[in-house]
Amino acid sequence: MHIHILGICGTFMGSLAILAKELGYRVSGSDQNIYPPMSTQLLNNGIQLREGYEPSHLDPMPDMVVIGNAMSRGNPIVEFVLNKGVPYTSGPQWLAEQVLKDRWVLAVSGTHGKTTTTSMLAWVLDQAGLAPGFLIGGVSNGFATSARLGDTAFFVIEADEYDTAFFDKRSKFVHYRPRTLIINNLEFDHADIFKDVEAIQTQFHHLVRTVPNQGEIITPKAVPAIEQTLSRGLWSEHKVFSIKEPADPDATMPLSRKETGAGNIAAQPLSKDGSRFEVFLDGMSAGIVEWCMTGRHNIENGLAALLAARHIGIKPQYAIPYLSEFPGVKRRMEKLAEKGNVRIYDDFAHHPTAIATTLEGLRHRVGTETIYAVIEPRSNTMKLGFHQHTLVDSTRMADRVLWADFESYDWLQEALANAGEAHRRFESAQELERFIESIEGPAHVVLMSNGGFAGLPEKLRQKYA
Repeated sequence: MHIHILGICGTFMGSLAILAKELGYRVSGSDQNIYPPMSTQLLNNGIQLREGYEPSHLDPMPDMVVIGNAMSRGNPIVEFVLNKGVPYTSGPQWLAEQVLKDRWVLAVSGTHGKTTTTSMLAWVLDQAGLAPGFLIGGVSNGFATSARLGDTAFFVIEADEYDTAFFDKRSKFVHYRPRTLIINNLEFDHADIFKDVEAIQTQFHHLVRTVPNQGEIITPKAVPAIEQTLSRGLWSEHKVFSIKEPADPDATMPLSRKETGAGNIAAQPLSKDGSRFEVFLDGMSAGIVEWCMTGRHNIENGLAALLAARHIGIKPQYAIPYLSEFPGVKRRMEKLAEKGNVRIYDDFAHHPTAIATTLEGLRHRVGTETIYAVIEPRSNTMKLGFHQHTLVDSTRMADRVLWADFESYDWLQEALANAGEAHRRFESAQELERFIESIEGPAHVVLMSNGGFAGLPEKLRQKYA
């Protein structure tokens, strides 16, 4: 059977293509921009790629067209599919019917941290010998690809709240029917499809409604937006994770059963940068995580993964050594290059909260060394200026902030009007590249975007790696 995927180089659709290939389908696809690392991964799997959206890409006619959510009415190939009556479906629907049916689905949702937490959970299950299937919205350093079918009933999936397709405006994750569900956090995002947080909460509650009463929902402790969502109705087991902050970060301070609750999990940081922390289950120590990750947000991601693993029978004391060996995810504080005493990193942070927590983790790690935050307003929410009043403050841990204002946003110029000399706008990638090349160390330069920075990361990698 031949399927053709529209929008195949997106992280979700590209991963779906790999699963389809593994199932034995003949797979081809079209995208407006064919670019690595996804294009490389697809080509290595023998998947034919076509640039653009020409109706001729469907010659010979496939048995099914899988339409990504970036596609809209008016697109030439979409109109061709509709006019010719070619069978079509959405990516999430295809996945639910062809891959997830009869599987134990462990879904990772939330505004931030989905890719990292999904990677952590898949890694722990894999190291425990469970050989899970997975679909990750990024490339984990622990696996050769971003998706695989796996050899057991368990399937770990990054569960995105973005809409499914132009003909299905429900969130993608409603299709997945998880038995284990992580909701890492819940904030306003995707301003192009959601009018407010309440609209997002409605979609998350649709997801909550699909979890069986023998399933488990895992959330952070005392997050109002999540608690409000669950107050609409909760029919499953609910476990929480939290971080205990001792007065002395280096002191061991056992947590009481009352503080953690039955079956809940907590962490006590043992280092300021989050690279070492003790895990407590039911108030009792389960072990210490020492890993390459940094930041409070990654401690929370790790705790969520440990609870999800516990739900399928992997006790934290056995999972902690595997989590300690987690190798990280590409584009999550991934070191791109080093020139002299200047280290350059690539990071996916594209929301004020993610920017703030990423920079905080780096600051605790590097002390007083200079940090340059290089930010491209790339997400639809960013482009619309919804975060202009919190964006500048989210960079407070950086010494200098370089703004990639390639599309000359009025709201960004307004936000930076009183931001001070530490902030500077760049209207071209070439100008920004030249400035980064002039930086002298010791310094740390973090490129932060969910886009491609006009190819800047790869140029710097090739020049200095």
